[in-house]
Amino acid sequence: MNQRKLVQVRRLRRQRHVRNKLFGTAERPRLAIFRSSKHIYAQVINDSNGTTLVSASTLEAEIKGEQAYGGNKAAATIVGRKVAERAKQAGIDKICFDRRSYKYHGRVQALADAAREAGLQF
Repeated sequence: MNQRKLVQVRRLRRQRHVRNKLFGTAERPRLAIFRSSKHIYAQVINDSNGTTLVSASTLEAEIKGEQAYGGNKAAATIVGRKVAERAKQAGIDKICFDRRSYKYHGRVQALADAAREAGLQF
């Protein structure tokens, strides 16, 4: 197995380990994130219905106006605050955090900390 394939297999295995422990309900939905090299995305998901309740990403016009580049910690902080504001407006206070296969470090940590500061309970 070549190195690239091995890295991909390990990443998917880490993602399954994290995801198997989490399930978003109506009372406590799942905050799922995805980060690419240039952007970061966050969704609050109710897995019981399979619906996305609120979302935010660096591709949105209002977030692009605040931060030109979406691949840094400042942009992740803005997305974290924005998804928390929208969740509070939808009546969501408690969530479970799905970091996927990403380490809790850097942009992932910045998004989570901003969402906590804006009032979401993990």
